[in-house]
Amino acid sequence: MPARALILNADDLGYDPAVTRGLLRSMREGVVSSATFMVNTPHSQAAAQAAREGTPLAIGLHLNLARGLPLSPGFPGHLLVAGALSEALAAALPSEVVEAETHAQLLRLEQLLGRGATHIDVHKHLHRHPAVLQGLARAARAAALPVRSIDAQMRAALRASGVATNHHFLGDAGEDAYWTLPQLQRQLAQLPQDGVVELMCHPGYAPETLKSGYAAQREVELHTFLDPRARALLAACGVPVADFRVLHGAQG
Repeated sequence: MPARALILNADDLGYDPAVTRGLLRSMREGVVSSATFMVNTPHSQAAAQAAREGTPLAIGLHLNLARGLPLSPGFPGHLLVAGALSEALAAALPSEVVEAETHAQLLRLEQLLGRGATHIDVHKHLHRHPAVLQGLARAARAAALPVRSIDAQMRAALRASGVATNHHFLGDAGEDAYWTLPQLQRQLAQLPQDGVVELMCHPGYAPETLKSGYAAQREVELHTFLDPRARALLAACGVPVADFRVLHGAQG
């Protein structure tokens, strides 16, 4: 098992320009240590340009099977809605289609950022569907990349497929902002005593180009991770902050 570490990963780079601005600020000025990138949105190219400025950031792929255009040639038309990916049809995606689309999105990330992904996670956690998880696992194994797991069953399936993954997972997104400072303090006080913990978060400014159920909540999270007290809490908990490269080379 890799050494104990805490990864603070912000989802949704490239989702919307305002989300991207806040997310990058949470990494450059705050305590967020990792992000994942949606590479098939109208805002992906601008997000990549912004992310490439300054010190290199740890960025993985936020595999997007829920919206936007597919990037893999031959994506089945009957699994699209008005030519776009659909969350509602994700459960019907064959594993080989997911595998091809994962490879295509990884390639697009490398083209946009000029370097490869640190890891992979999935927008809306759509790898809860068995075929999606199978296709993703094959692509991740071929690329030698870790994948986010959100529960013990998913963790076991990934490792059985030879894919490295985090040992513990924290975070959610609902009607209320999840990561307030008191919530962060509570969770850091009871971190597991071993392994790599991923703390999933969604800092950003409220989206300006689309409607989202998680909008003002992003600004609460951004405030949390920019707060100097968050840095003090992390220092006090004594767990090194890292990104998913801490799992590179780990056995599935």
